Amino acid sequence: MVTKAENELMTRVGPGAPCGELLRNYWMPVAPAAELSDAKPKKRIRVLGENLVLFRDGKGRYGLVEEQCRHRRASLYYGFIEDDGLRCPYHGWKFDVTGRCIEQPFEPKGTTPKPDAAQKAYPVESLGGILFTYMGKGEPPLLPRWETLVRRDGLRNVVVLPVHKCNWLQCQENSVDPTHTYYLHGHTLKLMGFDDRRTQYYYRPIENYDFQLCEEKTWTGIRKIRTYGGDRPETETGHPMIFPNVLMNPQGPKLVTHWRTPIDDENTYIIMLEFSPSPDGAIVDQPVSDIATTYVPEPFLPNGEYNLADFPPQDQMAWETQGVIYDRSEEYLGHSDKGIVMFRRLLKRQIEQVQAGQEPDGLIRDPALNECISFTVSSGQAREARKMEERKAASPAE
Repeated sequence: MVTKAENELMTRVGPGAPCGELLRNYWMPVAPAAELSDAKPKKRIRVLGENLVLFRDGKGRYGLVEEQCRHRRASLYYGFIEDDGLRCPYHGWKFDVTGRCIEQPFEPKGTTPKPDAAQKAYPVESLGGILFTYMGKGEPPLLPRWETLVRRDGLRNVVVLPVHKCNWLQCQENSVDPTHTYYLHGHTLKLMGFDDRRTQYYYRPIENYDFQLCEEKTWTGIRKIRTYGGDRPETETGHPMIFPNVLMNPQGPKLVTHWRTPIDDENTYIIMLEFSPSPDGAIVDQPVSDIATTYVPEPFLPNGEYNLADFPPQDQMAWETQGVIYDRSEEYLGHSDKGIVMFRRLLKRQIEQVQAGQEPDGLIRDPALNECISFTVSSGQAREARKMEERKAASPAE
């Protein structure tokens, strides 16, 4: 059973909070790269309880700084983009992408900005059409080059979900819950009249499930494995939850990476990267500028209820209706929740490591290990998608 104190430990993400300090050791996605352009080079964001401004300077370099100016605390979101940085709209102090103050108008001639005039800033890297930041202390680890981000034998698409009005941990615990798919997804869709292969895939009886703690050189996490019965029995290879806030998931023919970035204690930003492999393995030239971004609309019907006709709103309903910060001291777990217990133990262990002055697991510092990090995942959905395409191809044209 989780105590109220343990629940607080695992859910609070602001500066100084134990879980927040843990999460700051990992690169977090904060926006599609397409959201910053010459026409709109700034974006106000909130990450891990901090109000920030994401910007691209006149030379195309990315910066992420505290929103309130170091000088007199006006919002830098309304500032002016220049070739070498962002100028405050109030008195004109200018900061480069590292947060260094490089100009202080109206100060005595010959005055050099002092280091402590710098703006709090975090490094930003662009990879696979997504902008990531590192908000921790010291030298950042390498930004993990998951295969969805760097493979060249296919096409990428970024998907942004509506902001989820709940704590990040509710979203992430779902990744180690193998049985929710039967009722939340399969049964719900079946009762709504859907009978496509995706519905059929998840509406098979789950006869067994297993969990594996994975401690690899490039990632730590938990793999969930289901065994289906019925007229199409199979045991999945499984797919991993990557600690702390990532899911690598086969969805039809696509391999999809889900990130759950905490906005603050009560809101979560979810961004996904879909990778569609080439049928013949051919290399595809897809510049970052050609990576499309899809925004999933809010899931509500005119009467205010959730529209449960697809997986994302079904998940959102479940997570948000648990409460803004789910009180785990009131839950009653079953045997099928073993993966959730494993994840919570892993999370608390990593918090303790950071509190002891150690690095958490899953950080990459060796470039030789980071060229392209691949995963073995279940192939059942891809198989079903191929069958559906073959059936369409065999059907006479109408």
